[in-house]
Amino acid sequence: MSCPETQPPRVAGVRDIARKVGERVISAAEVARATIERIRAYEAIQPAVWISRLPDEELRAQAHRIDERLARGEMLALAAVPVAVKDNIDVAGLETTAGCPAFAYRAESSAPVIERLESAGALIVGKTNMDQFATGLVGTRSPYGSLGCVFNREYVSGGSSSGSAVAVAAGLVPLALGTDTAGSGRVPAAFNALVGFKPTRGRWSSRGVVPACRSLDCVSALTGSAEDASVVDEVLADFDRDDPYARHPPTTSDGLSEHFRIGIASSKYLADLGPEDEGFYHAALKRLEQVGARAVEVDVTPLLEAARLLYGGPWVAERAIVLEPLLEQCPTAIHPVVRAIVQAARGISAVETFRALDTLQHYSRAARELWETIDVLVLPTTPGIYRRAEVLAEPFGLNARLGTYTNFVNLLDMCAVSLPAGFRDNHTAAGVSLIGPAWADSTLLEIAARYERAGAAHERPPLDLRPGSPRVQLAVVGAHLQGMPLHHQLTAREARFLRRTRTAPAYRLYALSGERPPKPALVHAGVGGGAIEIEIYDLDLAAFGSFAAEVPPPLAIGEVELEDGSRVRGFVAEPRALVGALEITATGGWRAYLARNGGALP
Repeated sequence: MSCPETQPPRVAGVRDIARKVGERVISAAEVARATIERIRAYEAIQPAVWISRLPDEELRAQAHRIDERLARGEMLALAAVPVAVKDNIDVAGLETTAGCPAFAYRAESSAPVIERLESAGALIVGKTNMDQFATGLVGTRSPYGSLGCVFNREYVSGGSSSGSAVAVAAGLVPLALGTDTAGSGRVPAAFNALVGFKPTRGRWSSRGVVPACRSLDCVSALTGSAEDASVVDEVLADFDRDDPYARHPPTTSDGLSEHFRIGIASSKYLADLGPEDEGFYHAALKRLEQVGARAVEVDVTPLLEAARLLYGGPWVAERAIVLEPLLEQCPTAIHPVVRAIVQAARGISAVETFRALDTLQHYSRAARELWETIDVLVLPTTPGIYRRAEVLAEPFGLNARLGTYTNFVNLLDMCAVSLPAGFRDNHTAAGVSLIGPAWADSTLLEIAARYERAGAAHERPPLDLRPGSPRVQLAVVGAHLQGMPLHHQLTAREARFLRRTRTAPAYRLYALSGERPPKPALVHAGVGGGAIEIEIYDLDLAAFGSFAAEVPPPLAIGEVELEDGSRVRGFVAEPRALVGALEITATGGWRAYLARNGGALP
């Protein structure tokens, strides 16, 4: 695959940046400036990485404060390390959306993991895109746009921590926080040649995080190396008394000996793997043997059967707790795939729940016995990868398959780290996972570091910097708004939500007569008009063309002036549309009109 554009230099790692800034070789201000430049350059190629970002001047102000702290003699473990944050983790002053504009709220305080990063001197850059409500392993379930693998954007980035993975793999930041319930930190790490570390449940605080399944959720880290993941773990591993799911670690733990036992799966458990991925797995095992591993073949049947409980059992109903208000009041504001998953789980009975808990106990017993014969389990991170178009066409089955080797880890109280294992011929990356019992985090990271020191077994391909299709901004005013009946026509085209705003105060809004579903008409009136609430989306040119072709007369796509004076494409109406229509300009927008009138038609 050709990538004719100039490749950006590799960004320095967490430890390197912190050391150089701490020793005053470079300043935090210089790090901030370089970070802003990298982000701007990559946004021209892939605009969907960030949902929100701190203004450049605030990033510079953060850097200035870090330089002042260093000048006072503070020792900062993460001095000026730029950090991206998945947008289901609260950062004070920024909105938390969990990938859903209708859910968004402005965080008054930061999650404890953010506070600890800032205390250690980290530079918080912004909030990254994600599969909505952390429900997905693909990175395509977001109104803010889907993301592709940084080495070949035709393929999925992995999810749900999609933006966090791309931000690190594209060299925008050296560290990103994600979350991981079913593999949401490890899968995108694997596809983008990163280290994805999922700690033991309760080791890092999960307070201030919009939960997917609160009883299983973990904040995770995506970095360029195991050494960097260890630095992050040293900063974030702490008992949070206010987090009901926090746990104290054991008082003693055994260190890693020179030789250790790794559990490996026999070929019958690898039937889903393609030849390339199976080759990567066996090459990783040989590399581990070079650094002291002794392979023991184990039966992973109970683990793979437990994995199916995560979405096939009652735990999926736990996701409805956060979504319940939206499901009741505005279900169409939820991505249709996410909505289908959660709605289907609302009917799970208490009997089914206790039956599944009993089944899980049997699998947990088998898992505990596993650690009597091995120290670490080694599995592929995923069975393979898919094109974004394939996942959009078959969103359920393909997503489920990607969780084959990751879904069981939190259910069975394990920790895990995904490591780069090689690159397929299509330039996408594959990963291998080290999995251990609860509180084996340090052991896993030490083995991961040995694995890395054994030398890379693959050459990193260039970033896919091919220019994307030209983009078009589109203003929608009525039935295509979030939560409205025709919004799916945007999501099906991977439209990316940009912002909610208003038109210039020169428009009149009318409720059309006899339209099903109900629709408004926006008409430029000049003097005497009003400012009307709209939403702005971003589509590639081909998607915009197919969308415009579906707009039925007397509506059409023309040009709309926004309150800031800019102009975008948007809905307009022919004069005949106003015959029998009711003027509703005074309501300020279609959503307000429906709320006031119960959706009544003129």
